[in-house]
Amino acid sequence: MRTITVRIPEAYIEAMRELVKAGLYPSVSEVIRVAIRDLVRKDLTLINREVKKFKF
Repeated sequence: MRTITVRIPEAYIEAMRELVKAGLYPSVSEVIRVAIRDLVRKDLTLINREVKKFKF
């Protein structure tokens, strides 16, 4: 696993801390990993559907 640096608005950080505090995730890092995983899956699924739609 690689480490990257990103700038995140404070409001997002606080919201992620609340998710951890509520026991939904073990850490803020895990919240970020899950959010990115879900976004990538969703967008890749959308791209794959669009590509299939235009195959001849």
